[in-house]
Amino acid sequence: MPRFCKRLVAALASAALMGLCNPSSARTASTLPPGEIALTFDDLPGLSLVEEQSYVDHLNRKLLQGLKRHHFPATGFVNEGKLDELLRDRQTANLVAWLDAGMDLGNHTLSHESPNTLGAAAYIADIAQGEVVTRSLLEARHRPLQWFRHPYLETGTPEATRMAIESWLGQHGYRIAPVTMNAEDWEFAEPYDDATARHDKARQRLIRTQYLEHTAAAIGWYRQASQDMFGRQIRFIILLHATRLNADCLDALAAILKRQHLKPVSLAKAMADPAYRTPDPYAGADGIDWIERWSLTLHKDLRWEQLHEPPKQIAEDYDRLDHDRH
Repeated sequence: MPRFCKRLVAALASAALMGLCNPSSARTASTLPPGEIALTFDDLPGLSLVEEQSYVDHLNRKLLQGLKRHHFPATGFVNEGKLDELLRDRQTANLVAWLDAGMDLGNHTLSHESPNTLGAAAYIADIAQGEVVTRSLLEARHRPLQWFRHPYLETGTPEATRMAIESWLGQHGYRIAPVTMNAEDWEFAEPYDDATARHDKARQRLIRTQYLEHTAAAIGWYRQASQDMFGRQIRFIILLHATRLNADCLDALAAILKRQHLKPVSLAKAMADPAYRTPDPYAGADGIDWIERWSLTLHKDLRWEQLHEPPKQIAEDYDRLDHDRH
């Protein structure tokens, strides 16, 4: 569950009071050219507040059914530390199902810890320990393990730590999967799991509505940010998570992408966009997406006051559930 830095809190609060949190305030799809987007899902075999294997099995099955129904390619990033010994076969079966469905898999470390906490050597060891099953599954299909996603989008600080990690990744055939679109789906997912476990259908419906409104607005903001920064629509890479919420919302998410004229493409195709060759010297402690990194590199001021946060009740519920869980 990413710990993204909170930008311009006062400005965001002001924006909410002015109604900028309404999706209708986002730049409409009709005013921007069509684009392409790679769908990436973190925390496989599943990010779930409900600690029941049947729940995780269901969300994977439903999520993959939706992706296949819409003919969407996707990449799932695996935390192999989730592969508990007692349920390893069933948990690994979900990873096999992703590959059988034509999707790709990447490495998201063993433990989902931050390089800022572990330091370079321990973090590199965590990456290496987190590839064993995933690499084996891919090699059995004569496919390489090439993608790596940093937990929390924290790439390492100070600069020497970041450089050591990037050097190791390059030497071992990895490419870092950036994020250029983020709707903070993880923050909605735990309250949704809680509502589902309680059979609170009204709360489930409300969270789905809030999540989809938030996602539509965020997509509009990132599309406009791309236009402001590059004068065109880059091929986006959106950060999502393997959750029951996304499984239940996949058709609605597909409808949002259709309205925004965004065609899902593979991660490899998205990464072929020249935008991903933009220098990224950022070595700060905060996990920030690549749109923000590039804005620093290119000295581009973006409309951060129009990028809203999840609703207050969602944030409070998430914090409460996260506190109870720990």
